[in-house]
Amino acid sequence: MLWDLVVIGAGPAGAATALGALAVEPGLSVLVLDRQDFPRDKACGDGIAPQVFDLLAEVGVTGLVDDRTPVRRLSLRRGELGVDRLMARPAWVVPRAVFDHRLVEAAQAAGAVLRKQRVRGIDVRASSVLVGGGDEVEGRVVVGADGAHSEVRRALGLKAGPTALALRGYAPTPPDRAAQQVIVFGMARQPSYAWSFDRGDGWSNVGYGEQLRAGRQPTRAELLAQLEVLLPGASVGGENWRGHQLPLSGWSWRPQRGRVMLVGDAAGLINPMTGEGIYYAVATGLLAGRAAARAVRRGDPGLEYRRSAAKLLGQHFRHTTLAARLTRSGRVLDAGIKASADDHRVFDNLVEIGLADGVLHSASLRQVAKQLMGRGTP
Repeated sequence: MLWDLVVIGAGPAGAATALGALAVEPGLSVLVLDRQDFPRDKACGDGIAPQVFDLLAEVGVTGLVDDRTPVRRLSLRRGELGVDRLMARPAWVVPRAVFDHRLVEAAQAAGAVLRKQRVRGIDVRASSVLVGGGDEVEGRVVVGADGAHSEVRRALGLKAGPTALALRGYAPTPPDRAAQQVIVFGMARQPSYAWSFDRGDGWSNVGYGEQLRAGRQPTRAELLAQLEVLLPGASVGGENWRGHQLPLSGWSWRPQRGRVMLVGDAAGLINPMTGEGIYYAVATGLLAGRAAARAVRRGDPGLEYRRSAAKLLGQHFRHTTLAARLTRSGRVLDAGIKASADDHRVFDNLVEIGLADGVLHSASLRQVAKQLMGRGTP
């Protein structure tokens, strides 16, 4: 069978790809392949920005977290400095075993077929793409949504960019970190931070991550030690510890033209300032799915995908890269925390940049500059 669209990977990026395609052309034949059965765990901070649900509502997917507790408060700290505020819109902390399963079920309800299969290589032909591994599958368009170690990206000969490494576990939520997302930045190398995100059920997603440097590969013990340094007691009673790599986005990103597209982590799309990736996964998945659906009748899906991604995320990627570079300086990071404590608008702006598709506002830059010059509120 020749499928209209074959999606490799059934996480948020892959499920969103299927949903985007079927929203444009409900009659498309869409096959989603994943090497694991669902529900399955995935190492992640589990934080989901409200903008993710805005995107999903565009394709008719709602109610995914109606039974979960929203988190309204965000605390950012570094050393003796800190800011603790209500976010403009609440976020959710939902284990990926729950969220991913619900999202892939929504894709199946829309008409996608889910099949367990490990993919080993692709063969791009004149009018289709052959997907190897297990039973061979042929598709008019293929989307690689197969994560940080993407087989599709490797088959295309594309290399990953900068990478971060994080360790995640689940631990009982202490009273002083209840009903909030807590981020504590490291005092030495940047970017690095520990987190504790309350799930609302007595447990929190806790962990520590840092960008990898040449010649340095932190061990699990070292990552756990850093978590305890920044968030003392966070690992007590912890379980289900899992490490994961995060391919970080850069200044610019230009998807390739052609019948094969990459989305989410497979495309190296992780916010370099915060390590957030679910918004990018859903956003690029929807864009690639829509491009694939339109390409069944006409045109180059990769070209349309490139244009739509640049329109939605091009400026954002430049601003997040700039922000990530600036905050490698402890002084700039401290100034950002102080400015956020002084002005709620700065706080809201930085949250939107870190969790969704925001851009740096000139007013925020001025407030940070004032702090750097010692002219902010004492």
